[in-house]
Amino acid sequence: MDAEPRECVSERPARRRRVDWRQWAPLTLLTVAGLVGAGLWLAGLRGVAQLIWAAVTVVALVPTTWATLRQLWRRQFGVDVIAVLALLGTLLTREYLAGAVIAVMVATGQALENYAERRASRDLRALLERAPRRARRRTADGSIEVVPLDQVSVGDRLVVGPGDVVPVDGTVEEPATLDESVVTGESRLVTRAAGEQVASGVVNAGAGFGLRARKSAAESTYAGIVRLAEEATARKAPMVRLADRYAAAFVPFTLVVAGVAWALSGQFLRAVAVLVVATPCPLLLATPIAIVSGLSRVARRGVLVRDGGSLELLGRARTLLMDKTGTLTAGRPRAAETVVAPGGDRNEVLRLAASVEQLSPHVLAAALVRQAREQGLRLQEPTDVTEEPGRGVTGRVAGRLVRVGQLAGEPPDWAHRVRERAELAGRSTVWVSDDRAPLGAILLEDPVRPDARRTVRRLRESGLNRLVMVTGDRPRTAQQVAQTVGVDDVIAECSPQQKVDRVKEESGRAVTVMVGDGVNDAPALAEAHVGVAMGATGATASADVADAVLTVDRLDRLADAVEIARYARRIAVQSATVGMGLAVVAMVAAAAGGLPPVAGAFLQEGIDVLVIVNALRALRGGLRRQDVPPETRELLDRYAGEHHGVRDVLDRLRDTADLVATRPDAPECVPALREVHRRLVDEVLPHEAAEERHLYPAVAGLLGSAEATSTMSRGHVEIGRLVDRIGGHLAQHLDGRLRHDEVPDLLAALYGLDAVLRLHLAQEEEDYFSLNPEEGPAAGR
Repeated sequence: MDAEPRECVSERPARRRRVDWRQWAPLTLLTVAGLVGAGLWLAGLRGVAQLIWAAVTVVALVPTTWATLRQLWRRQFGVDVIAVLALLGTLLTREYLAGAVIAVMVATGQALENYAERRASRDLRALLERAPRRARRRTADGSIEVVPLDQVSVGDRLVVGPGDVVPVDGTVEEPATLDESVVTGESRLVTRAAGEQVASGVVNAGAGFGLRARKSAAESTYAGIVRLAEEATARKAPMVRLADRYAAAFVPFTLVVAGVAWALSGQFLRAVAVLVVATPCPLLLATPIAIVSGLSRVARRGVLVRDGGSLELLGRARTLLMDKTGTLTAGRPRAAETVVAPGGDRNEVLRLAASVEQLSPHVLAAALVRQAREQGLRLQEPTDVTEEPGRGVTGRVAGRLVRVGQLAGEPPDWAHRVRERAELAGRSTVWVSDDRAPLGAILLEDPVRPDARRTVRRLRESGLNRLVMVTGDRPRTAQQVAQTVGVDDVIAECSPQQKVDRVKEESGRAVTVMVGDGVNDAPALAEAHVGVAMGATGATASADVADAVLTVDRLDRLADAVEIARYARRIAVQSATVGMGLAVVAMVAAAAGGLPPVAGAFLQEGIDVLVIVNALRALRGGLRRQDVPPETRELLDRYAGEHHGVRDVLDRLRDTADLVATRPDAPECVPALREVHRRLVDEVLPHEAAEERHLYPAVAGLLGSAEATSTMSRGHVEIGRLVDRIGGHLAQHLDGRLRHDEVPDLLAALYGLDAVLRLHLAQEEEDYFSLNPEEGPAAGR
C-alpha cells in the first residue's frame, strides 16, 4: 500500500463517558428545594416551607402549561393536561406540599424519559455519528487526495485506511478484514477477498486496502441507513399511537370523576385529590419508553424501523407476504451441478466457461466465475471475446474456441437428458461448447436460504398465522420453494400490480407485513401496513418506500424484529394498563375523601416509578433465539465450509451412477467406482465422524437435548452402510468388469447414497448451520 495521510476521514466523534448533569438539573433543583422546605417545616418555619413548596409548584406549572398550550394549538389533546390541572388545583387549594410532590414527579418523569430515550436510541444516534464525511481517492499520478464524499464517483479508486469507515459501496482490490457490526449487527470480524463487494458503513479492522467505488455516496447502503435512522430518531414518541388511544379515553374519564367528586361532596379539594392521583405518567412516559426501547433493539439486530407507529403495527401483524427471489432464496444464481459429455472432465468444463465469462457483466457470468474460484480452478485470460445479448459469450482460452450460453444446432442424446433434468429441477442451463460439439452444461439455481424454513417457523411462533409467498417465477419452481420453506399459500407468475392487489386483499383481513427486495416490490411495500425491504441487496427504490429495512441480508432478522416488536408492545400495554388501573383505584379513594392530595401525590409517585421501571424491561428479553457460544460458531463455520468438498464428491458419485446405469460394460466403470469410493472413504466418512464427535454434542445444548440430533446420527449410520455396500461390490471385481446381475443392487446403493447424503447435507444446513448468526460458507452454494 502507498503511504496514506493519517487524518480521521470518517470524523467519528469520541463517545462521551461523563454524565451530562444538565439533563438532571431541573429534577435536582426541584428535589433539593422540596427537601429544604421539608427541613424548614420540621424546624417550625412552616410559612417559609409553604412558600418554597409553592415556588416549586409554579416552576413546574409554567413550562408544563406552555407545552400543553402548544399541543392544543396544534389540535393535539394529550394526557399532560391532567398534570396542569393538578398543579393548578394544588395552588388554588393551598396544598403546596402536594403540588411540590407533583412537580418533583413531573421532573422525575421527564428526566427518566430523557435518560431512557438516550439509552434506547443510542444505536440510532451511533449510526449518524459514524457517517463518513470524506474519502481518500487515488489520483492519476498515483498520489492520494482527501475529497468530500459527494465528489466520489462510480469507478473511482479509493484507499480505506485502518480504522476508517468504508465511504461508499465498492469492490475491494485486495484482501480486507472488516468489522461489519454497524450494518449487520454481528460483532465478528470478516475477511473479504479481492473482487468481493462491500457495503458502505463497515469499518476497516485490518490493514489499509484499495476500493473501487460501485455507487456514489448518495446511492450507497449506508446513506440509506442514515436516512432511516434520522427519520426514526425524529419521529420517536409523537408517533406512538398506543398512548394516544389510551389518552382519548383516560382524560375525559378523569375529568368526569373529578367533577362528580366535587359536585357530590361540595369540596373542591376532592377534585384536586382526584387530579393529583390521575397524573398520567404511565401514558406520558412508560409507553414511549417501551416503544423506543424496541426501536433500539431491532436496530441492534440489523433492522431499522422508521418510527414507533410502524414498530407497534409490526407487533400486531398477523399476515406476512414474502417475495421469493432475494427473500426466501439467496437472490443470486449459483452453479448447482456441472454435467459433461461422455468422457469429459467437469472441472475443465467449468474452468473454460469461467475463463471466458470473466469479462461479462451478466449475473450468470458472475455465478460461474465465483464457483470456479471457490473450487480453486486456475482461470486464464480470454482473448477475442464477443458477447451477443440473449445468446451468450464466445472467446478463446489458450487458443481454444469456447462458447458459453445457448446451445446451437441439434443437441446429442446426453444433452436431451440434461435438459429434462434441468426442467424437472427448475434450474437454468448454460451450455459450454467448442468449435465441434457441446462439452457440457452447467445447471444454475437460486438456492433457498438455509435459514428460511427455521425463520418461517419462528415467524409463526411469534404470532404471524398466515404466510404467503408471491413471485413472478413459474408455478413449478415457486411450488418447490413453497414446500421447502413451509408457507401457507403461493402465488406464482405474479406481476407487480397483482402483488399490490394481493397485499390490499390481505390487509383488509388483518395487519399485514410485506417483504421484498426488488424495485418491482416497491408498490406492494408501500401498500402494506408494514413494508419491509431487504436493504442489504441495495434495492434503494424498495427501501425508500418501506417502513423497515433489513440492513443485513438475512430473513431471520425479521423474525427477531417481530418478536421484539411484540414484546415491546406487550410491555407498553402492560405498563399503561397497570399504571392506569392503580390510578383509577386511587382516584376512587380520593373521590370518596379517603386520600388527601399530599398522600395521593406520594402514592402516584410510587406508581410512576413502578411502571417506568417496568417499561425499561423492553430493553432486554423477548427473543426466543439463543445466543450461540463462540466455540460453537467456530464449529458451525468449519463444518459448513467442509460441505463444499462433500458436494464435489456427490457430483462425482452422481456421474458414476449415471455411467453404471447407461454403460455398465464400459471399461472405465470400475475405475470410476474405485475413485469415488476412495473419496467417500477418505473425505466424506471422516467428515461425518468428526461431526458426530464434535459438532452434534455442541448443538445438542442449543436444541434442547441430545435427542434432537439422534435422527441426524442415524443418517450417519446409513451413509456409512451404503459406502460399505459399494465397497463390497468393488471387492468382488478384481478383473475390472461388472456383472449384469449385480448392476441393479449397485445402482440402488449409488443412487440411494446420493439421495441420502444430499438430504442429510440439506438438513444439517437448515437445522444446525442456520443457528449461526452469520450465514456459513454453505449458504451461498
